[in-house]
Amino acid sequence: MNFVERLLTIGRRNQSLLCIGLDPDPDLMPIADVFHFNKEIIDATSDLVCAYKPNLAFYEALGWRGVRALYRTVKYIAGAIPVIGDAKRGDVGHTSQAYAKALFDMMGFDAVTVSPYLGQDSLEPFLSYADRGVFILCRTTNPGALDIQTLRCFDDGGGKGLPLFEVIAQRARRWNTRGNVGLVMGATSPAELKRVRQLCPDMPLLIPGVGTQGGDLVAAVQCGVNRRGELAIISSSRQIIYASKDKDFAKAARQAAQQLRDQINAILQTGRMDSGGTEATLEPGVAP
Repeated sequence: MNFVERLLTIGRRNQSLLCIGLDPDPDLMPIADVFHFNKEIIDATSDLVCAYKPNLAFYEALGWRGVRALYRTVKYIAGAIPVIGDAKRGDVGHTSQAYAKALFDMMGFDAVTVSPYLGQDSLEPFLSYADRGVFILCRTTNPGALDIQTLRCFDDGGGKGLPLFEVIAQRARRWNTRGNVGLVMGATSPAELKRVRQLCPDMPLLIPGVGTQGGDLVAAVQCGVNRRGELAIISSSRQIIYASKDKDFAKAARQAAQQLRDQINAILQTGRMDSGGTEATLEPGVAP
């Protein structure tokens, strides 16, 4: 199976759109060993998620021990759950080839996040891995996103111009010839999220920003899912993995993850009930 097929399979099995970010912070972790911290979180939550998302920066900041812990974490999951490497890579062609080889062949990620700033040729080394997922940054959660991502682009021929994030979404749809492209769309911008879902109805959307960053969960789910109530990956990190800073951290993480997953499913169920059968917000057989 390719990445999207695996994502759907695991999501349906676990009745989940929840992705847990594995972002180790020594100041917040109740134990010092990064791999064993991750292992405890994974063991406690693997039946509640559709994916895990380690952010490489947190591991690289710890030096070779952190990178080794990341490698062990990905190997430990070993295909049971899709793992998205939050790397935000993107460079000239030969450098991107090295990045793609490192992330897919050496580290073993099922999907990665990439930057589109250098254009299609910088992404092609990642896209050529047809069985892996490639999530292109589109509309991010940080306040500074407004500096660039909403700038008007006037290559649409209409004279009014489109915001850059819409242009990226349209290009991503064009580049999705292998069916392995997704977009990163922050939960903090629900109107933009809704617009991108309209532009890309059948592509997976990685949606960070709920919880600590202030994104509205209801809007993120309702605007992010496709017509079957799927292909939205709702990512949460700190509110789950640091639900407790004591020895019960894994148990607390499970409770937080289950609560968030159940909240997501309740939103999906409400959407189906509100549609009255007139909108295929969630079709029979789809979670919850």
